[in-house]
Amino acid sequence: MPRWGIFSATALLFALALPAAAQSPNPLPEGIQIGLSTDAVSITAGFSGADLTIFGSLENPDPLVARQGRYDVIVVLEGPPRPVVVRRKDRVLGVWVNLESETFENVPVSYSVATTRPLQDITEPNSYKQLSLGASNLYMQPAEVTDSPATIEEFTVALRERKAATGLYSENVGGVQFLSQNLFRATVRLAPNVPVGTHKARAFLFKSGLFLKESSAQLEIRKSGFEQSIFRVAHDYSFLYGVFSVSLAMITGWLGRLIFRRD
Repeated sequence: MPRWGIFSATALLFALALPAAAQSPNPLPEGIQIGLSTDAVSITAGFSGADLTIFGSLENPDPLVARQGRYDVIVVLEGPPRPVVVRRKDRVLGVWVNLESETFENVPVSYSVATTRPLQDITEPNSYKQLSLGASNLYMQPAEVTDSPATIEEFTVALRERKAATGLYSENVGGVQFLSQNLFRATVRLAPNVPVGTHKARAFLFKSGLFLKESSAQLEIRKSGFEQSIFRVAHDYSFLYGVFSVSLAMITGWLGRLIFRRD
């Protein structure tokens, strides 16, 4: 009888442990990695824009979640930060003139986004604000913090609209596609006027609307050919380049006057 009691208790504990073990979560956390086929892109004077492909993978994905399509990925290619001056034009006596301006510091010159689905279908707006994810959630730091909040907001909206109008801020819904349960491909747009410098590619992983992990990589965009030589001289020898430019303009004007003058 005692043996039967001990056996029953052991069997009961073992039977209770089985569902718990079966329901225990995967001990390996999910993650995300991205890779670039090249760490540098060269553009020429005739560059008219291009699509950049970024490949990535999920680490330790849940097969059930993947089959149900509850993983979402947002990929961002962010250009180098630079100061930007936004000016507002008003008509004065029939002439458009610049009356007011606002300077913002450390503004990404370009910002291209690719997503698996529309942003509003992936997660809540507060999550994007906390992550500073998306052009509308980028913090535009004003140089003059003493300006009124209404003025700063007005110029901030104008700055975002201007960036979008020139193609430097873009969004590609459906630009991230899963090739398998853990492999994906993202396509981001390089505008014709994409700036040179170090760009940062970032990938954000969401699961059922919750942010999990982020991964990043760097990409160098540079000019090539004759334009690159001019660009390098202008930066390395700025004073001499300025003197040469002014002298060339004066000589060109003088020659034009000689050629087109009337006797």
